[in-house]
Amino acid sequence: MQKEIEIAVVPEKIQDTEHLLELGAKQLNLERSRIQGHHIRKRSIDARGRKVLYRMRVIFYIDELPIPEIFTAAIKPVHDALPVIIIGAGPAGLFAAYRCLERGLKPIVIERGKQVKERRRDLARINREGFVNPESNYCFGEGGAGTYSDGKLYTRSNKRGDVDKVLRIFVQHGAPEDILVDARPHIGTNKLPHIIEDMRNTILEFGGEIRFDCRVNDIVAEFGQVKAVRTSAGETIKADHVIVATGHSARDIFYLFQQKGWLIEAKPFALGVRIEHPQEIIDQAQYHCSTRPEALPPAYYSLVEQVNGRGVFSFCMCPGGIIAPCSTEDNEIVVNGWSPSKRNNPHANSGTVIQINMEDVPNAFSDPFALLRFQQDIEQQAFRLGGGNLVAPAQRMVDFVQQKVSVTLPENSYKPGTNSVDLNQVLPSFVHEALRGALPLFGQKMKGYYTNEAILVGVESRTSSPIRIPRDKETLQHPEITGLYPCGEGAGYAGGIVSAAIDGINCVDAIQ
Repeated sequence: MQKEIEIAVVPEKIQDTEHLLELGAKQLNLERSRIQGHHIRKRSIDARGRKVLYRMRVIFYIDELPIPEIFTAAIKPVHDALPVIIIGAGPAGLFAAYRCLERGLKPIVIERGKQVKERRRDLARINREGFVNPESNYCFGEGGAGTYSDGKLYTRSNKRGDVDKVLRIFVQHGAPEDILVDARPHIGTNKLPHIIEDMRNTILEFGGEIRFDCRVNDIVAEFGQVKAVRTSAGETIKADHVIVATGHSARDIFYLFQQKGWLIEAKPFALGVRIEHPQEIIDQAQYHCSTRPEALPPAYYSLVEQVNGRGVFSFCMCPGGIIAPCSTEDNEIVVNGWSPSKRNNPHANSGTVIQINMEDVPNAFSDPFALLRFQQDIEQQAFRLGGGNLVAPAQRMVDFVQQKVSVTLPENSYKPGTNSVDLNQVLPSFVHEALRGALPLFGQKMKGYYTNEAILVGVESRTSSPIRIPRDKETLQHPEITGLYPCGEGAGYAGGIVSAAIDGINCVDAIQ
């Protein structure tokens, strides 16, 4: 017999199996000897009270031994199967390719960037020299933006598809099993490359193809039906199904659609800054302690506030993390954040952003590129005020609210360097005003948050794509081109690793 219940566990006992079994027996009013094993379904940290607890949904096995779960995917060789071209090897593209194997279709993945190991040299050069390779950077390359920007797997996309399946495929390729139970699953930038490599090897072993350092220059359609793609290698690859999973920063794809006269449209996105605190400030605030206990991970936060009718919210929070330079072109500053699996760096950072609506930007309802140009102008202004070499404009938090240029900047994790600037010169006035109003209010919600020990680094501008490639809700195909499937973050249908992976799966499932 099996019984699922919720138990509360003090952090120092979380790894004590016998303690968990005793708690289960006590709560079920059974003799301990009858509990033969357990399986954790979900686990989260509850820091609402003075005493921090783990809350866990646990299945207890009564008078029977637990049956180990075995997950195997029904993939099959597809060497000679119907081809499906997938543009982009981010999470949407890779999971679309994996789903092709399950459905007996042959994925041909075309990725403009390099394999994960080779990307490291380009990332090192970005941090060391401020040099951006427009084809290989934090956004472009095998695994997409997620590979070297953390690997957070938290999502609200349960209604879109099978989240558990995505997580299990990650585990099958080397991710820790903890991601199956943690409320906010996280892999870590140090571990993701090996997992992505393993997924690539599976795709190749079963007959899929992957072309790296290969950009799609053209998508060929005849009489409203997709027929082929042409690549930077001079190759024409024929297929009746093309999935466009290029990510939120592949602006050339949007210009290709414009050139061909295919429908695209402006889409709201969020804009703001990265805010970084010493991790100990966040730990003290969230765990109500002077020093974080070893049994607890570095603390997380999520904050939201309304200011003058605008929502200001934290986004992509990275405990024990690093602020990374995520520009994809010269002369622009874009920042993001990531954490290693242990989240053991001394700082915590989070995007703190405001929604940019269509009415905020002139001509957005008639010009699909209006919001993209708005985004681009801010990124270029950030570069100019930073002073070059990807040095980012920055300001201490209280100085920002009081509109004072910081005399000095605190030690921070952004490796290309920071330059003290009045961020009012970088951010649009309505964004600046909303942030100035929200930060003291965040400080009222979380003790210690509002402090000049925190630094604001500009700009966090690639939260999502400022352009949407429309598609039919039922067929998931572009309304004008049969066989063309806009997919993932770049097309405007996902907002993170898991939701992008689910969308990749859904696009393959839409192929008849």
